[in-house]
Amino acid sequence: MPDDDRVYHYSAVLMGSPILLTLFSHNEALAAKAFRLIKQYEDLLTVNRADSEVMAINHAAGRHPVAVSRPVFELIRYAKAASLLGNSAFNLAIGPLVKRWRIGFQGDSVPPANEIQALLSLTNPTDVVLNEATSRVFLARPGMEIDLGAIAKGYIADRVRDFLRKEGETLGLINLGGNIQTLGSPEGGWTVGIKKPFGEADALIGSLHIENKSVVTSGTYERYFERDGKRYHHILNPRTGYPLDNELDSVTIISTDSIDGDLWTTLIYGLGVEKGCAALRARPDIEAVFVTKAHEIVCSSRRHFRFTLLDNRYRLTGNTV
Repeated sequence: MPDDDRVYHYSAVLMGSPILLTLFSHNEALAAKAFRLIKQYEDLLTVNRADSEVMAINHAAGRHPVAVSRPVFELIRYAKAASLLGNSAFNLAIGPLVKRWRIGFQGDSVPPANEIQALLSLTNPTDVVLNEATSRVFLARPGMEIDLGAIAKGYIADRVRDFLRKEGETLGLINLGGNIQTLGSPEGGWTVGIKKPFGEADALIGSLHIENKSVVTSGTYERYFERDGKRYHHILNPRTGYPLDNELDSVTIISTDSIDGDLWTTLIYGLGVEKGCAALRARPDIEAVFVTKAHEIVCSSRRHFRFTLLDNRYRLTGNTV
């Protein structure tokens, strides 16, 4: 890494998260433009604001199509295609279940089984009807809600990277509340920590050394609540309506585009270690680091990063290629 006097950090709170922008030139005006760009995309994509384009679609569910801006339409098309993959743990139409569980928000609770079944009927991604010619989106059934929260940060991080590159920046790092995207690579590369599941805020189990890559982690420790001795986390199984239950505490994806990191953390978490590694053999551009409940760390491969173990209570069990 270059000397600290060449590194400048800019921060803001957007999308409900702390946003950190690291540049290698003192340019407050550029940082302000980047933060405005994030805010613009947040206003389009959020489900936490009544007047966003996504909420306009949701409010019109079962009644009429809604014309949206082309970036929003393209993101919804991407999300629908991912939702229709075989055995996909990603579902853009899972909004009614997310809203009912409220995991990570005040009022969280375990829904009755009959209510979950009723809500599952509103989450079929084939009921998200897209009109390519007019950029219109129609939710075929009343009560449906799309939720792009699982990929919005990655999409926005990529747009900020592209904006910085267009503005002539060759080095930078964008941290959107834990979604890391990088532009270029300083001497020695970038070092990104992997959090210890259920540990202190700054506790790390390891670090990744990357160049020109994105790092995205999704874990059961991020948002959860406990009832009657059972933990319920925010990664829902779109087929059952309940939190996914397997051997994993977290999955970290290393990829070129952060939106792929967002998507594949969900896909791979749903598959687990063995099937996840098998799926990634067809995607040499994407790699994963699995952290299991048994304190094992498994790397799908190590073509695009180096891993350093920082917590000897975890075991690095080798890597699968």
